[in-house]
Amino acid sequence: MIHFLKMCATRPESDRSVVKRLRGRPRKTPDERDDGNRRQDLVKAAAHLFRRHGFNATSTRDIACAVGMHSGSLFCHFKSKDALLYEMMQEGLRSALARQTTVLLAKHDAATTLQQLIRSHLDTLLGPNSDFMHAVLYESRSLNTQQRNVITKLQGDYEAAWTPVLQELSLTGCLQAEMPLARHLIFGGLNWSVQWFDAKKGASLDDLTDAAMVLFIRKKSR
Repeated sequence: MIHFLKMCATRPESDRSVVKRLRGRPRKTPDERDDGNRRQDLVKAAAHLFRRHGFNATSTRDIACAVGMHSGSLFCHFKSKDALLYEMMQEGLRSALARQTTVLLAKHDAATTLQQLIRSHLDTLLGPNSDFMHAVLYESRSLNTQQRNVITKLQGDYEAAWTPVLQELSLTGCLQAEMPLARHLIFGGLNWSVQWFDAKKGASLDDLTDAAMVLFIRKKSR
């Protein structure tokens, strides 16, 4: 041991740094340093492919190739394709909840708040980062029971935030249907837009928001 320490003391600085690294934790590879970004790349690619082809028809090889990785490298980041689906759905719903909370904190009147909630929800369904929502709506059967319960809880929290707004509109006679039926109809109608909406045909998300307000909210008579 004494002999080893003497050798280290007499070695050049560059040699001593090599010895120090060998005795400690190895330096991370570029892929390891970029692990968080690579996971996000996989999540986004998977969401896009699941939306285009469906969960079952998309292979882990397809997902890995979409981000320029070898097929087996995906498993360095996710235990399975199911685990990737689960994380994608959680991240998407939590992001939607955060946007919705921003709307609710603005403290507008009930009609304006509902209008902004609808607009935010349409962006969640149809906006630039909406691929995950297709999986939430149609691929939950691919999750195990525990995972499905977590996703159901997040969806419930998201929808429950609309209840006080709709209740206030109902009390003032502005809501076109009774609660909670109105809430189910609103979400059912809005969610179905993922099946038919095409921005290339001229309608915008603002147009959809205005149309939804006409359908669900009656104006107060003067």
